[in-house]
Amino acid sequence: MTTRTIDYAADGLTMTGHLALPAGAGRRPAVLVGPEGVGLSDVERRRADALAELGYVAFAFDLHGGRCLPDPQEMLARCMPLLADPGRMRNIGRAALDVLRAEPRTDPERIAAIGYGTGGAIALELGRDGVDLRAIATVNGLTTGRPGEAARIRCPVWAGVGSQDPIMPPAQREAFTAEMQEAGVDWRLVVYGGALHAFHHPPVTHRVLPGVGHHPQHARRAWRDVVDLLAECVPVT
Repeated sequence: MTTRTIDYAADGLTMTGHLALPAGAGRRPAVLVGPEGVGLSDVERRRADALAELGYVAFAFDLHGGRCLPDPQEMLARCMPLLADPGRMRNIGRAALDVLRAEPRTDPERIAAIGYGTGGAIALELGRDGVDLRAIATVNGLTTGRPGEAARIRCPVWAGVGSQDPIMPPAQREAFTAEMQEAGVDWRLVVYGGALHAFHHPPVTHRVLPGVGHHPQHARRAWRDVVDLLAECVPVT
């Protein structure tokens, strides 16, 4: 497995993404990896590396022009307008997807998108925009889209959320599942009992929003669920 950083333009910024390539020389299925609202960190880089070890080309994309935003207020000031603007989210996602597709080892017919929080919302917006994906997975990013656009999603959608997540409460979960069901999407929702928002993210030392917390057991389960989705929809063999 090898890695390299790639600079590219999106949202008026110079983004810096992390590309992980599996061993070998042939084309492989590929996975776009979207980060939490704080931005691309070693957490997402390690996930891309783990996917490459499984045989995927993986590209973890950037949100904030090479910056991480651990301060909750700075992160919200950047992410809330972004989450309210599907066009911006789609542009960020498509720019990253262009990087992934440009990699010679990527099989352009076998690409999935996974994401966490804001990155998961961007993965969903790519689907609502009609992008040809083989699977979408979103953890803590159960956003709803503009009326009728979910019908453009052409692949299975898997979503995971903590039962005690105040940022993705039951009403948000119900709106998301109603949107998916009405659109005829092949969807699944896993609610992890007792988990908070960002339960999959390792513990941090900086200040976080209320309702955010790590749940190691469910973090492992959610990762297995994502890997199982990829094995089903974009197998490496």
